[in-house]
Amino acid sequence: MVFQVRSAGFLPLYCQFICGLTVIVERNLIISLLKLTKEGPVLIELINKEAHLPSATTMKLLKKLQNEGLVYLKQGSVEAESGSRLKLAVQAISLGADIEYISKLLCWQEFEKITALALKNNGYAVSNNVRFKQSGRKWEIDVVGCKKPLVVCVDCKHWQHAIAPSALQRIVDSQVRRTGALADSLPTPSLKLECTRWNNAKFMPAVLSIMPNPFKFCGNVPVVPILQLQDFLNQLPAYTETLKLFTKTFNTLSDNL
Repeated sequence: MVFQVRSAGFLPLYCQFICGLTVIVERNLIISLLKLTKEGPVLIELINKEAHLPSATTMKLLKKLQNEGLVYLKQGSVEAESGSRLKLAVQAISLGADIEYISKLLCWQEFEKITALALKNNGYAVSNNVRFKQSGRKWEIDVVGCKKPLVVCVDCKHWQHAIAPSALQRIVDSQVRRTGALADSLPTPSLKLECTRWNNAKFMPAVLSIMPNPFKFCGNVPVVPILQLQDFLNQLPAYTETLKLFTKTFNTLSDNL
């Protein structure tokens, strides 16, 4: 009878231990994938060595990730595209990985690539790293998407730690100034954006982050987690008039080109 009581208490603890171990193993594998797939496909045997896992365990987890559409296995190698690497990063963080450490395994270009792809898939004409001059200084916007009458100006933030409201406000204020400067600078022969072909355009600043945060908007400027970008774009037409916008009329376009 005593043995039965002890067994009943031991089983839940054992299950918790196994579940915890499974989480750690999967987290370590994902971290290894993020480390090694920055430059493209990598041999599975290198993943084994980096993650310190048995080959059978590595293959089981890689097949699981492939079924989830996060990696692609081919001839002894594994590949993760930019969008998949972002999803892997978020999954690693959800499994307990440190946000700052995981963020360092990603690069700026990955944020910009997935942002540009999402905008293109939703009918936007996209320009990356838009550089221009206005008011005697140089400016740059990470991604600009044009879909009449809206011009979405995105700042891709590579946050490596939790962000305070005051810091977020400074980031948003900077993006608002960039967006306003872009609207004021157009049209110009040196900058070919789709919106300059229109009569009127509405320029909207937005900030993109890797992880969800408690602030969906800051001063009527959207702060969008990258994995919620598609939902944001779907809902954007319904909220446009409530967001921070710079309206521009291009009546003198023919005189400036």
